Amino acid sequence: MSAAPEDDPAAQSLVAFERHLSREILQSERMRMAILAGIFALLSVVFPLFAVIFREEYLRNFRSTGMIGIAVGVCGALVVYELLLRYVLGRQLGRGRMLPGALRFLSAFIETSVPTILMLLIGQYTNPVVVLQGPPALLYGVFIVLSTLRLDFRLSVFTGLVAAVEFVALSIVVAQGDADGATPEVLSAPAFVLMKGVMLLLAGVAAGFVAGQLRRRIVKAFHASEERQRIVNAFGQQVSPAVVDELLRQGPQIASRRSFVCVMFMDIRDFTRLVETKSPEEIVAIQNAVFGAAVEIVNRHQGIINQFLGDGFMATFGAPLATGDDCRNAVAAARELVARVKQLADAGRIPAATIGIGLHAGEAVTGNIGSAERKQYSITGNVVILASRIEQLNKDFGSQLLISGEVLQASGEQGTDAVPLGPVRLKGREEPLQIYRLA
Repeated sequence: MSAAPEDDPAAQSLVAFERHLSREILQSERMRMAILAGIFALLSVVFPLFAVIFREEYLRNFRSTGMIGIAVGVCGALVVYELLLRYVLGRQLGRGRMLPGALRFLSAFIETSVPTILMLLIGQYTNPVVVLQGPPALLYGVFIVLSTLRLDFRLSVFTGLVAAVEFVALSIVVAQGDADGATPEVLSAPAFVLMKGVMLLLAGVAAGFVAGQLRRRIVKAFHASEERQRIVNAFGQQVSPAVVDELLRQGPQIASRRSFVCVMFMDIRDFTRLVETKSPEEIVAIQNAVFGAAVEIVNRHQGIINQFLGDGFMATFGAPLATGDDCRNAVAAARELVARVKQLADAGRIPAATIGIGLHAGEAVTGNIGSAERKQYSITGNVVILASRIEQLNKDFGSQLLISGEVLQASGEQGTDAVPLGPVRLKGREEPLQIYRLA
């Protein structure tokens, strides 16, 4: 029976993300409005400035200076409109409200119509067909490009469609009014006009594609982050990035299964005596020094630390990912850890201390246990219990690293410095277990 959405953490997380994304899109809208306000504020200065700098050319092409006033007025009106809309949108966001979709389309229509209005008014003072081929028509591109900040394919296409329809319609009206035929025929030819309209529409589609891709990549990045966090939650923060990446490639499910694993238990010997005169801060510093080295070493040898146990830890090699050399990796990690702890003690970072490590290999049941809110990757089976028992034998043998015969055989340590300690009877096992000392 599937969990209700309100009981499903993944569904709740997705809803929260969609809400947050909607807010971020509206913040992007506010930024787009600020950019447009800045552009048209600049144009309201550039238009009269160019009229002064290129005065003779201006008077030769325009019948009156009134065109400048109209251009500045339209630009100023759009600046006021954008700033006012930005303020209203900010108030909506402050109240936790979203902007209705219809209003976003209406805003896109009003903004994209500004170049049309500007060309229509300027056309009263010069040859209107020439105006259609001049700088004001390029403003359509500004609105189309900035529509990508809406992160909505439909709005970008709508912006391109409005620009195309209005430009073609205005071109037809202007061409019909060109009674004296003063305009070069190619500029008013239907094919020429329609092609420009198609280009504007295609620009809108391209902008929509970019906006859609950006939105999809944001959502994909969120899901990847959620999946990575799910794995970290299941295995603990001690899991190596390489293991996380491999699990992400294999898929989202971490199903329970039987696996051949090598289990490591480590314990700091006489830890209570070592820290009885230390402050809590000093105790934590000692633990961090030892466990920090342990995490780095275990991760590098393809293992994971399942849990810390006060003055020790349990680690697994071979699950959730098997390398085929898991016992060899576990032995190498154990040897390096013994040497590293000695280095830390010699350097004065921790009190003179020894550790005890026990390794055993065998089949275990691996997989997630827990509730929907909190799962943890667990290793269960006799192999775990026996590895713990082997670690405890270090006290009896005065050793630091003990392994079982199964680990010796699988790791290829025969013929090395492994010292046989004979069959040892362990609690919870009827038959004695062959134990070897490596340190």
